[in-house]
This record gives sequence, structure tokens and C-alpha cells, in this order.
Amino acid sequence: MGFKLFLIFENFLMILPKKCRKSFFLFLAKLAYYLSPRYRNVGFINLDFTFGDTLSQKAKEEIVKYSFKNLLLNFLHLMEIRHMSKEDLAKKITVKNIQAVQKAHEEQRAVIFVTSHYCAWELGGAAIGAFAEPIAAVYKKMKNPYYQKWVLESRSHLGNKSLEKSNVIKPLIRLIKNGEACGILIDTGINQREGVEVQFLGKSTRQTSTPAYLARKYNAAIIPVIIKTEDEENFTLIFFDEIAVEKSDNEEEDIQKATQLQADWLTKIITDDPKFWFWIHRRFKGEHKEIYEKKG
Repeated sequence: MGFKLFLIFENFLMILPKKCRKSFFLFLAKLAYYLSPRYRNVGFINLDFTFGDTLSQKAKEEIVKYSFKNLLLNFLHLMEIRHMSKEDLAKKITVKNIQAVQKAHEEQRAVIFVTSHYCAWELGGAAIGAFAEPIAAVYKKMKNPYYQKWVLESRSHLGNKSLEKSNVIKPLIRLIKNGEACGILIDTGINQREGVEVQFLGKSTRQTSTPAYLARKYNAAIIPVIIKTEDEENFTLIFFDEIAVEKSDNEEEDIQKATQLQADWLTKIITDDPKFWFWIHRRFKGEHKEIYEKKG
């Protein structure tokens, strides 16, 4: 019953002018900032841990506030994508360096798009599928099955597919062997079995080694991609040049190097413009759980 009411409310919001719809979500973001001390503290802890005194307290506060805002804007994008055509999306998106993807296609290699919770990641995923090639994006199972269905429907609306994270390696291998693309987030907290240790934002943490493993074994191309905006209305989808994976006699070392290169890429992206990253999740809980215990 509750979810049906949500769908009715969604339809009502979609009738409203875009400006009114966005204002509603920005109000929710402000409310969430003040009513969610736990996640607000996580944001400050992460910024203190990674930037220390190189950012002022005022700058950190602005960044944490924007994390809440960005989260709600991504939710808004999910809602709007469900009602969009590819032509609608094209009016909002400029694509840069699509040549990196085309080069991999010319070489008849599958592409592994590595990305993160940075800026308008929901729009970014839809734009990759619409303007580069459809992707199968890896996701973590959600607690609410109704909300999960709603989210996955939005993500598939313009051609993408979704793969649940547990036992995902075999489906990913099948995709790559068929020359199809996948999308993998590299900024989520994982356990020791799922990744290798890297330096990320100047701190040791574990990161998924799946892109490097698959690229090395099946000759796929790892292409990083982000989306950015200056005005929250017009966006630029940026493909980066391939992160090459060596194929020496030491497989473990090759995978480690390529995974570190991905972490270096994302570190630079975040360091150059930190406000767009999703600071209010416990990214470092695996190796540095003590930092989150300081403030409860």
C-alpha cells in the first residue's frame, strides 16, 4: 500500500514544472542534513580523515551539505529517467572523448566502464547506455524489493541491464566473451575477499579488483567515466583513456597495479573537485573502522 502511494506521488511530482519538482527535493536534502546526524558525522569524519586541515571547516560543511543535496538530486534523476526518451536525455548531456570507447570497439574488445558515486551518477549510467553502448551495471541487493524494482526499472529504461553483486563474476565473464559492456563502481566499501589493498585519497583501503582481473584475462578495455555539471541542469559525460592492464608472468602484481591506477584516477577526480563525491558513506570502514567509532 505504501509503495502504491509513492507511485501516485511520483506521478503527481512529474506533472509539476521541473523547477517545482527540484525545489521539493532540495527541501528534502536540507531537512535530511539536519535530521541525519549519523550520516552528517560520517561526512565530516571522511573529510577530516582524507583532507585534514587542508580544507577549512566551512568548506567541509559545504561539501557535506552538497552530499545530501546530490543524493536527493540523484533520486530525482531516477524518477525523471523513467519518463525520459533518449532525445530528452540528449538535450541535457554533452559527451567528451567517446573516441576512447570507439577505439576499443575497433579493436573488437569488450569495455568495462569503471565509475563511482560522483555527481549525477544515475544520469551518467543512463547516458553511457544511451550514447556509448548499453551496459550491465553491477548493483548491491537492496533491502526493500519494491524500491529495488523501481530503481532497476529506471536504470533499464534507456537500454541498460543490471546484475546483482553476489555471484556476479560468471555473468560478467559471459558478457565480456560476447563483446558486451559492463559498469562497475570502484568506490564502495568491500571485504578482503573482494579486492586488493590500494592507496585511495592518501589512505590504505580495499578496492574491487574485478575490472583488472576481467580485463587481463579476457582482453577487455577498462575505461573510466564520470559525469559533471556546472549548473545542475546541463551535464558533461567524460570518458577517459583506457587504463591498460599488464600481462606479465605475475598475475597478482598486474591486477594490483591496474587496480591502483583506477584508485589514482578517482583520487585525482575527487581531489580536484571534492564536493561531487558521495562523502556520507563509510568508505573506509574495512581498514579504518575506528574513525567512525570516534563520534558514535
